[in-house]
Amino acid sequence: MAAYAATCRRAVLLGTHLCSPNRVGSRPISELVKSNGKRLFLVDTLALVRRLESQGVPTKQAEAITAAMTEVLNDSLENISYSFVSKGEMQKNEMTQESNLSKFKTEVKSSQDHHFSLLQHETEKLKSDIEKMRSELRYEIDKVTAGQRLDLNLEKGRIRDELNNQNQETTNLTNKLDREIHELRAQLEAAKYDVIKYCIGTLASVSAVGLAVIRILM
Repeated sequence: MAAYAATCRRAVLLGTHLCSPNRVGSRPISELVKSNGKRLFLVDTLALVRRLESQGVPTKQAEAITAAMTEVLNDSLENISYSFVSKGEMQKNEMTQESNLSKFKTEVKSSQDHHFSLLQHETEKLKSDIEKMRSELRYEIDKVTAGQRLDLNLEKGRIRDELNNQNQETTNLTNKLDREIHELRAQLEAAKYDVIKYCIGTLASVSAVGLAVIRILM
């Protein structure tokens, strides 16, 4: 049984490499194992049967084992073919991926250019709005400054006129006071002369009366 199992394992491993097209017999020389409908693998079933028979396996059992192993090999190769893709399919997938990548790069670049154009347009619009606001602000500042300057000049003129009026009134008041002082001085001088005259007249009268009294008494 151990030799039989070893023979089966060797048959599975070597079945795809053994090929004897020159042998003849009632059995088929080889079978084409089709995988996934696309790949064909040549299996020498006759050589496999002969090898099993050489190990003491009866012919019917050898043929049954060969058919079973061929079916298992067919299923295994089909499963393997599902797991792997052909070189053409791989190249096709690579070309598809490259095409998709190129399309994606083109779309990204177009989107970037579009966004950059929009950003540049918005930036220019923002600069224009800022410059417009700056001009309007400068105009308003100049307008307010001119109005304040005019008001300041008018206020200066009004204050100057008031100062001139006050200076004129002060000058007039000073002149009036000077005239009144001069008049008062003149009146004082006149009154002083009158008092002196009165005193002199009184003294003269008293002296005359005194002399008359003295003459009478003497």
